[in-house]
Amino acid sequence: MTHLLQFITLAAGIGILATALMDVWLMLLKYRGVPTLNFAFIGRWVGHLLRGRLAHEAIAKAPPIRGELALGWLMHYLTGIAFAALLLAIAGLDWAWQPTLLPALLVGVATVSIPLLVIQPAMGSGFAAANTPTPLKNCIKSVANHSVFGLGLYLAAVFISALLR
Repeated sequence: MTHLLQFITLAAGIGILATALMDVWLMLLKYRGVPTLNFAFIGRWVGHLLRGRLAHEAIAKAPPIRGELALGWLMHYLTGIAFAALLLAIAGLDWAWQPTLLPALLVGVATVSIPLLVIQPAMGSGFAAANTPTPLKNCIKSVANHSVFGLGLYLAAVFISALLR
């Protein structure tokens, strides 16, 4: 297997599994009554972005996009794969065969900058959820969610490295 193919395969596997773990976490939060992200809104935002509109006053009030829920889930998993690729680019492919927690957790926590500084403002929530009723609470939830994703990056790499040995 070439270096590039190995990189892509590991990024996909680690990213998908880490994102799935984050989804389990989000389901547990939702079960406990904690509001979580509506992936249809991510799809709506991406759909409008593909049509040339970056920012919205409130994404919930924007016209729906056909297939927005499926598009939101697709983007969620593609983003997880991209973040896993970032981890592998930083830590190297050797990390995937002997994973350690710290690089995965650091990358996972660092990824919270994308929703806080790009996606939330573009969807009308403001930088770091400043336009929401509870900005600090929402930021803490985002950091927790992305910490779980970082843990998922590590656990996925442990699982895949054990599976492929």
